[in-house]
Amino acid sequence: MGFSDKSKLTVERKNQHLQIVMENDVVHRDSAMLEEVHLLHNALPELNLDELELETDFFGKKLKAPLMITSMTGGADYAEKMNYGLAEAAEMHGIAFAVGSQRVMLRHPEVTGHFAVRRAIPNGVLLGNIGAVQLEEYSLEQITGLVEQIEADGICVHLNPGQELMQAEGHRNFRGNLDMIARLVDRLEGRVLVKETGAGLSPQVLERLSAIGVRYVDVSGSGGTSWTKVESYRAQSKILRSAGKTFSNWGVPTAYSLINARRILPEEVCVIGSGGIENGLDSARAIALGADIAGFARAVLMAFMDNGVQGASDFIESNIYELKTAMLLTGSRRTGDLQNAPRVYTGKLLEWLKNSESHLGDKG
Repeated sequence: MGFSDKSKLTVERKNQHLQIVMENDVVHRDSAMLEEVHLLHNALPELNLDELELETDFFGKKLKAPLMITSMTGGADYAEKMNYGLAEAAEMHGIAFAVGSQRVMLRHPEVTGHFAVRRAIPNGVLLGNIGAVQLEEYSLEQITGLVEQIEADGICVHLNPGQELMQAEGHRNFRGNLDMIARLVDRLEGRVLVKETGAGLSPQVLERLSAIGVRYVDVSGSGGTSWTKVESYRAQSKILRSAGKTFSNWGVPTAYSLINARRILPEEVCVIGSGGIENGLDSARAIALGADIAGFARAVLMAFMDNGVQGASDFIESNIYELKTAMLLTGSRRTGDLQNAPRVYTGKLLEWLKNSESHLGDKG
């Protein structure tokens, strides 16, 4: 397969990303603050575990559980096997799946098969993926074509300015991204999920996304994989290597971002909580804070790399059982009931909430 020099660099970068994520410490030093959310135990739940309701509406379909395998690095040599395997695991458990970045497809349509995994997830929610900065480089017709070519239900648009700034070949100009997202939302009649890539969404950004009518948002907060830290491992420049380390823990923690998302966004907006989701209790905490769906990437990738589709399936099954356990132990019959479950906030999360409320009050 003949790639252009620029495309070869993209593929090489994605291969490096995958290897670095698997072999190195790339997690934020600071947590997602989900452990600062203490759901209160209910010793008299009056519920039957087998009767709990986990079904969730997402992109016009029903998920069996409110979980999603979020976008991971794409365009690498291993992308096809990974995409198919994870899509298959998602189908087995009735959860959503998003492919990695389809950018390489725009230059090399012959790799479409690496992403066209609909046959592995025939009934489930399948989402495409492109960077916000690519919306300036390609026409809306080309971007919407990415959805059609893999028979996706919609597309993720990822925001990653921090990561881009740590790449020698990365973008430095982020003007016009919001307007282009608005145009894509209109073109695809709302079938667009806007997500960060591990640095979270601030209240100000949430307000701007709400103003342009975005219906699906993934906060992808800090506390999970740090892509600025990932880039520090591959940087050749001393300046970029240093900057990657300096900003390795940059971002808005998942818990804080979720609380603001639910406070700011209209009720009909679907919120995905990802960034540091390691188990079903994390998923329950994320949903309690306002997420409709909990998302994970690195944790399920590691399970897949250890034991293929079975490993990914086992991880998802465990997550679902733990989520159901948290629901029963808080007296929550439906996943949405978790948002009304009694809880206590402690530590840094409580400090963030108090200080941000004070700051916003000062501004007002």
